[in-house]
Amino acid sequence: MPELPDITVYVEALSDRVVGRPLNALHLHTPFLLRTVDPPLQRVAGKAVREVRRIGKRIAFALDDDLWVVLHLMIAGRLHWLEAGKRVPKTVLATFEFPNGTLTLTEAGTKKRASLHIVRGAEALAQFERGGIEPLESTREAFAQRLRSENHTVKRSLTDPRLFSGIGNAYSDEILHRAKMSPAKLTSRLTDDEIARLHDATRAVLTEWIERMRAQANGAFPEKVTAFRPEMAVHGKYGKPCPVCGTSVQRIRYADNETNYCPRCQTDGKLLADRALSRLLKQDWPRTIEQLEA
Repeated sequence: MPELPDITVYVEALSDRVVGRPLNALHLHTPFLLRTVDPPLQRVAGKAVREVRRIGKRIAFALDDDLWVVLHLMIAGRLHWLEAGKRVPKTVLATFEFPNGTLTLTEAGTKKRASLHIVRGAEALAQFERGGIEPLESTREAFAQRLRSENHTVKRSLTDPRLFSGIGNAYSDEILHRAKMSPAKLTSRLTDDEIARLHDATRAVLTEWIERMRAQANGAFPEKVTAFRPEMAVHGKYGKPCPVCGTSVQRIRYADNETNYCPRCQTDGKLLADRALSRLLKQDWPRTIEQLEA
């Protein structure tokens, strides 16, 4: 799922291309994308875009007449920009037509989860705001207060949109690796020094990835938005060497998600129990790096 760095770069690229220009037409190629009926879809045609902003992991377009188009890409949704005159592929879910080009939405896989809302008035945006603080704007004190407001694993807290805005599975893995912290550590047990380290790591990782993506796009529309990047330290790197110590990156799998971590850098050499495999292997489940390598 595109997270804070990805959405930030999308918003910047869109702002450069569409702010001040009219949305000539918005066409849906699947009826399931639109989740609202009032105002009607046709009402946005011809309205100029006044602003593009990020709301958590959503992208919101402010149009004339106080209309807002709010797009959530979910896991597999991606945006593409076609210069004026370029042919639109048949596989797109939606097209946003502007005088200077067309924005298209695609979604990989069979599960179509992306959503589009059309609402009136800035106050209507409150329904999309989950309450999480902005991690790049928060003070260390505010960051600590959110972490300690509920007792969960630090991985769960970082990815909870009620606590922190825009952080998901991928960047939480990278943040925790940078902070040298176990994803399973409970927030109630974090010391002040650990929270300070986590706050610094959060700001550093998110800022670095925003800058890296800007540089990769180099003024073009960002087309390589993915949760799995070769430059990442641990996310999506199960079985590969940690770039810091060389230990094989491990994982915890649950539902459709996977947490990746380095057992030497983050968990003092201990392997965290994978629910499925540890139950299957029971006493044979390795609990340390040495047992795993043996």
